[in-house]
Amino acid sequence: MATTDRQATMLALAHALSAAERGLAVIPLSRTKLPALRSPHRDDPTAPLCHGECGRFGHGVYDASTDPARIRELFAAAPWATGYGIACGLPPHHLIGIDLDTKSGTDSSAALRELALRHLFTIPATVVVLTPSGGRHLWLSGPPDVVVPNSAGRLAPGIDIRGAGGYLVGPGSRTEHGVYSTAPGTAHLAPAACPAALLRLLLPPPRTQHPAPPSTGGHGQGLVQFVLAAHEGQRNTRLFWAACRAYEDGIGPDLVEPFVEAALNTGLTEREARATIASAARMTGHQP
Repeated sequence: MATTDRQATMLALAHALSAAERGLAVIPLSRTKLPALRSPHRDDPTAPLCHGECGRFGHGVYDASTDPARIRELFAAAPWATGYGIACGLPPHHLIGIDLDTKSGTDSSAALRELALRHLFTIPATVVVLTPSGGRHLWLSGPPDVVVPNSAGRLAPGIDIRGAGGYLVGPGSRTEHGVYSTAPGTAHLAPAACPAALLRLLLPPPRTQHPAPPSTGGHGQGLVQFVLAAHEGQRNTRLFWAACRAYEDGIGPDLVEPFVEAALNTGLTEREARATIASAARMTGHQP
């Protein structure tokens, strides 16, 4: 291996260990920004879906760890790695990445500002990572009981979202296009809480009809029905969305018990339901 590549690997490992100290789970990346370790099941088309249960490396973001010993083992198994990825959606930060791209020919920063004006939110001071292509990654923190999915261009052209199951290229990584770096004045910051209005935009669009406005069909009955229609895998997300809407409409406190009852009917426990509703209250600036 060339000396420069070896130096890049050592630097990537050092940056990855530093990120892990901040509670960010990491994996080694190649110069292509892909996970450096290939799946151990790639040659077996009959292998069952595995997220690392087999005990071997090569499961992408599911290998991510904050344990220094395991991180060193990952990099030792991938001595060609020149960067590292930071897994999104994991505690303690439940990281959400807002990827403002420049390659699509659109002004993604302007698109985000327009969304902020239209939906009345402000991006708080947070970690900003500069990409070699001139783009930016904004790091935000989500609530622990809400799953933000990955998406590309759904929010606006040129804006990609890195959520649960995704990862962000960490600052200090060297790729075939250049080096990722932290924007001046942001390296010391922790990921800021995602504004409630933005968080709601990041959640999957409802698969059924939109809930009726609180002023029709009973006092918030449409929101309660929206929660009742949730299937497994979307129960917390639907409850959080509806509770945010209720608090913003000024009827949150009145709907706490109906929401809890609806959530119990979908299979959530009372503790889970009340924790999700409390998160929605906090995210919208209300006391639960």
